[in-house]
Amino acid sequence: MTEVTISLHPELLEEAEKLAKAEKRTRSEFFREAIRRYIEEKKWEGIYRYGRMKAQEQDLAEADVERLVDEYRAEQMNIKGSD
Repeated sequence: MTEVTISLHPELLEEAEKLAKAEKRTRSEFFREAIRRYIEEKKWEGIYRYGRMKAQEQDLAEADVERLVDEYRAEQMNIKGSD
């Protein structure tokens, strides 16, 4: 594993240390998890942004998207059920 050095405001570090202690984690574990979650959140933001763009291009409302997803899932269940 590679070591890195970061600068934090004392209040932020104190809050992070309290949470890490409450969760019985080391600071390193706490910050690794925080970074993993941040990266995952950014990935999902990109996916949502892409979905909104595609929905706008096709003039779909949110209800249309939900309906299409439900229809697709039902089709997939029927395909799997007929195997």
